[in-house]
Amino acid sequence: YDASFSQLFQDNAIHVLLVGDSMGMVLQGGSDTLGVTNQDIAYYTRCVRAGAKDTFVIADMPFMTYSNVTDTCKNAAELMRAGANMVKLEGGEWLYDSIKALTIQGIPVCGHVGLTPQSVHKLGGYKVQGKEEDAAQQMIDEAVILEEAGADLIVVECVPSSLGRDLSQALSIPVI
Repeated sequence: YDASFSQLFQDNAIHVLLVGDSMGMVLQGGSDTLGVTNQDIAYYTRCVRAGAKDTFVIADMPFMTYSNVTDTCKNAAELMRAGANMVKLEGGEWLYDSIKALTIQGIPVCGHVGLTPQSVHKLGGYKVQGKEEDAAQQMIDEAVILEEAGADLIVVECVPSSLGRDLSQALSIPVI
């Protein structure tokens, strides 16, 4: 989250850095990521960009900064102006219109499925997602929708390895 470490990472051939809302827990001492603001992410994105001028930087869009297309575009623009090369949004099918709008405006998008920490209270805690066949298929379907909307990359968090494999096979974009 700072220029010194990001320069170190760049100097050691780390090609992609994520300025994540996990800073809410790691740096700010919170019990979740929900207190992180777009201004927090923008600030740390500027810091990371200062140290890693040639590294691809992804900026996380914090909780409730992309609840509608207008807010999504406004807040993503702030992160891109701060030095991000891509923005990351957590969720599924409901993001279609926002991702479409961002890609039309030339903003690269990373989707995030599986355990989505911004939904931790809805999910009942930090738990493995997609263990049941129906839930796994729904996640695959939603990831395909994100790709169709224009997502360039998908992050998958806390799912069974078999579901990670199935997601990678169902999509033509990179899956992390």
